[in-house]
Amino acid sequence: MSNDVVLSAALRSNLLSLQQTQKGIDLHQNRLSTGKKVNSALDNPQSYFASQSLTNRANDLSNLLDSIGQSIQVITAANNGVTALTSLVNQAQSIANSAQSSLSGASSSAGVTGNVNLGTGKLTSLTGITAGDNLTFTVTDPTVTTPLGAKALSSTVHANDLNTATVTITATDTAADLVSKINALNTGLPLVNGQPAPVLSASLDAGGHLVVNAANGGIVSINIDANGANNDTANLATAKALGFGNIAKLNLATAAGTVNTVDVTATTGTAISSTGLYSGAATLAVGSTLVSAVKDSANAALTNALAAGDQYYITVGGKTSSDLLHYNGSTALTTTVQGVVDAINHDGNISSYVSASFDTATGKISLTPRDGTATDVQFQLVSSTAAAKTLNLGFGTNTFVTGAAASDKATETVRFGAAAGDIANLQTQYNTTLSQITSLVKDTGYAGTNLLNSGNLTTYFNPDRSSSLNTVGSDFTATGLGLGTANFGSSALVGQAITQTNAALSTLRSFGSTLSNNLAIIQNRQDFTTGLINTLQTGSDALTNADQNEEGASLLALQTRQSLGITSLSLASQSQQAVLRLFG
Repeated sequence: MSNDVVLSAALRSNLLSLQQTQKGIDLHQNRLSTGKKVNSALDNPQSYFASQSLTNRANDLSNLLDSIGQSIQVITAANNGVTALTSLVNQAQSIANSAQSSLSGASSSAGVTGNVNLGTGKLTSLTGITAGDNLTFTVTDPTVTTPLGAKALSSTVHANDLNTATVTITATDTAADLVSKINALNTGLPLVNGQPAPVLSASLDAGGHLVVNAANGGIVSINIDANGANNDTANLATAKALGFGNIAKLNLATAAGTVNTVDVTATTGTAISSTGLYSGAATLAVGSTLVSAVKDSANAALTNALAAGDQYYITVGGKTSSDLLHYNGSTALTTTVQGVVDAINHDGNISSYVSASFDTATGKISLTPRDGTATDVQFQLVSSTAAAKTLNLGFGTNTFVTGAAASDKATETVRFGAAAGDIANLQTQYNTTLSQITSLVKDTGYAGTNLLNSGNLTTYFNPDRSSSLNTVGSDFTATGLGLGTANFGSSALVGQAITQTNAALSTLRSFGSTLSNNLAIIQNRQDFTTGLINTLQTGSDALTNADQNEEGASLLALQTRQSLGITSLSLASQSQQAVLRLFG
């Protein structure tokens, strides 16, 4: 075309060189600004897509690292919980061991301690004590299973028996003399393994109080008779003067020709248990009615002629229960064994002081203190008619009978063992600890997962979830650990609690070991994944990242080439300028 610009070959060659140099400059400037030599698939498809694959895998693993980190926190929270639970279970075991020690210290000694300082002078100087007052002691053999009252006690048969051995207070006796006379009752009892085996011991404590113990682990009963007068008032006054006024019981006469008695009774251990309750040859069922057919194992009747309106109470810690007897509106007694147990356990006055239970295998009703102030239980039967009534559920040592007049009352007091108060407090502490174990477990969860409350955790180590670790939780509440509510009524029951705590500690230690192993595995996988991410990112960068030094040097060389090219272009145009000068 006429308007086309005609360039010489030299100019065209220099122009093309400058264009290529500028393209190279643009390329290296882009690499320097982005840091990459491959910015898109157009730059290098093979390197670009290989780098993208490595980068995507690294990103997926980076996302997994967050999940792995959360798994570590879940296990750490559970491990902290196991540590705390171990301390609480150890505490519960320590309480149970203390209860066992208390029971061991009291198991060989059932007894009573008076609350009056008898002083050092003559006992007859005390109001209520006169010369001729008699104290009759009965100590039963704890190894003989025949119920008390059905067994004819004999010191010639059972070395651990002491039957109706009497001490008489004289006009010159001091408290120390009385102690000596009581201890002398052991004289003449059969030897055990060739050695004297006293079954009764008496002493004065630091306060001058009379202490009487059964040294054989049985039941001790003291019958108090004021100078043979068989006078209720005098007998009770003597009991009070000796310091037993708060626990002495008045047993009303059972029939014409017999007399009332005043007794003090103490049991060993921390529970008061009845004799076995029978109906024929079999023990009562929980639904059996307490009718006249109820007998002990010696076939002796325990109930007799109860009528509508008769009332039966128990008093614990100064609180008296509601009437425990129920009738169908006439004279038929409808109260069952379970009814008595439930009435005690749900009575608003006494349920916080004592709990009741019934063992169908032995037919025994047991009362266990729940509070340290529950030192004894008073049983009271109130007659509604002018007729003798009997209701003996096998507690204590005497038949429980009312008088022959309406509203006559018969009261019997039976003391818990010496350690009962301490055991009740320890039992409360143990149960409180169990409740704290359950509360702690519920507070141990992290991010909605609680391995100590049956939660499970799955930790994944690769994006397609083909590699994982399962951490299986369990129920570590008190119930889940097999820790039952404490009943420290006997050494066997305390031993059961100790066995349970040992098993719980073993379970916790085993689970703690599993947690530690899983935590180590997850941490190792976390470190491995972090290293793998770095490897993938390094490989990806090697495919696409630019060498800044190389790119800088290349850019500088291209800029030099560009400068030289411009100079060369200038030289190439000079020939055309020479032609222009011809027209000058």
